[in-house]
Amino acid sequence: MSYPAFQNLIGGQWLPAVSGRTILNLNPADHRDVVGEFPSSHAEDVDLAVAAAKKAYATWRLVPAPRRAEILFRAGILLQERKEQYARDMTREMGKVLTETRGDVQEAIDEAFYVAGEGRRLFGVTTPSELPNKFAMSLRMPVGVVGLITPWNFPMAIPSWKLFPALVAGNTCVLKPATDTPLSTYNLVQALMDAGLPPGVVNIVSGTGSAVGTPLVQHPDVRAISFTGSSAVGAQVAAHAAAAFKAVSLEMGGKNAQIVMDDANLSLALDGALWGAFGTTGQRCTATSRILLQKGIAAQFTREFVARAGRLRIGNGLDASVEVGPQVNPAQIETSAKYVEIALAEGAKLLAGGHALTEGSYAHGTYFAPTVFAGVTPAMRIAREEVFGPVVSLIEFETFEEAIHIANAIDYGLSTALYTKDVNRAFAAIRDLEAGITYINAPTIGAEVHLPFGGVKHTGNGHREGLGALEFFTTWKAVYVDYSDKLQRAQIDTTE
Repeated sequence: MSYPAFQNLIGGQWLPAVSGRTILNLNPADHRDVVGEFPSSHAEDVDLAVAAAKKAYATWRLVPAPRRAEILFRAGILLQERKEQYARDMTREMGKVLTETRGDVQEAIDEAFYVAGEGRRLFGVTTPSELPNKFAMSLRMPVGVVGLITPWNFPMAIPSWKLFPALVAGNTCVLKPATDTPLSTYNLVQALMDAGLPPGVVNIVSGTGSAVGTPLVQHPDVRAISFTGSSAVGAQVAAHAAAAFKAVSLEMGGKNAQIVMDDANLSLALDGALWGAFGTTGQRCTATSRILLQKGIAAQFTREFVARAGRLRIGNGLDASVEVGPQVNPAQIETSAKYVEIALAEGAKLLAGGHALTEGSYAHGTYFAPTVFAGVTPAMRIAREEVFGPVVSLIEFETFEEAIHIANAIDYGLSTALYTKDVNRAFAAIRDLEAGITYINAPTIGAEVHLPFGGVKHTGNGHREGLGALEFFTTWKAVYVDYSDKLQRAQIDTTE
């Protein structure tokens, strides 16, 4: 059977990996379906890509920001025109259902239009000087060549969060897409190229994290790294970057809690929990993996939630009737199964799922049944560690204060949700939940591109996608213009 072959994008040219080796991109819904063949690159390919980006930076940084923004705007138009095809490509390589992959592409469209507007808003500050006949101001400057390492669960949206702000700021980029989902990143960059992006401004090097990601992070000509992935890998990225004194932005794991109070709209809370826990098959850093239930509604909520989880339609995401697609690869299935065993050993009660689906139409894919545990205590590993699969824990509590404590008593701090009709509690939760995102009467998933995205503790290192991205991809320069025609000494005591 024939399938398309792709190459690295280096300096505007499509080139094979120096080694000649390749990786097959398989459809997780049916491994007999080969989406494409991609380069298995190494450090030599990274060197070529960084050299191309460095060369392109000399001219790209001089293009006025509004002109750079126009390219992003045109790319947004092209993404709109190609949305359905790109969504179908994404479902084939990543597995999530079409309604979700359409949303993934739409997020890239939204990001293109949002960041395009920033081309005329790269504002600096003018301020009075302390000395006469002297002008003082600050400018935003590009960083230089930046390395972007992106995950497989949002293979177009997350690259757009990084690429578009980096480009409008005047940086050039080397992008390492996730090994499982390179095609969607290629589609994103193709739209940029067709919109008029000059050669070498964006380069793609496909391959594994150890073979491509590590040399990209360590490369001396890469001035900044933006990484989205696991906390364990993020810690390694941060260590390598720190050794070279380069900026690094980390967006990592989560163990997100939805709190449901006795006074909540129970139907709404159930809808939110179902979507938060099993949307994208639980493979989101913002997925609802803990549902905290006040004891007055715990029994009813549990009964209805388990029933609805059991009715979810699981299958190939290209089927419009399917609600939950496959997990992305066999390793993710192994992780979900491992945490089921851990939870059972800890004494949690399995109420639904708990196993891979391997029979009939599931035989050639990587499917895992939506899984629900009750009787979970906050100290259990299933309540503290990220699973990144369709596995959710139900935890009961007595008081609002106890719920806040349970929600915060973990190493992560990405997304949180509270369902209540009490406005006082809502605002207390906004204040007290230790997370980068808090939703009131909405699920833990569903970020919008123009708000800051990221978290605290082991989830991130303080930088943000969205609203905060330009802060990372620019550096400040202070400028002084002295028109006094004499030496004036700032910060010298002039009171004598």
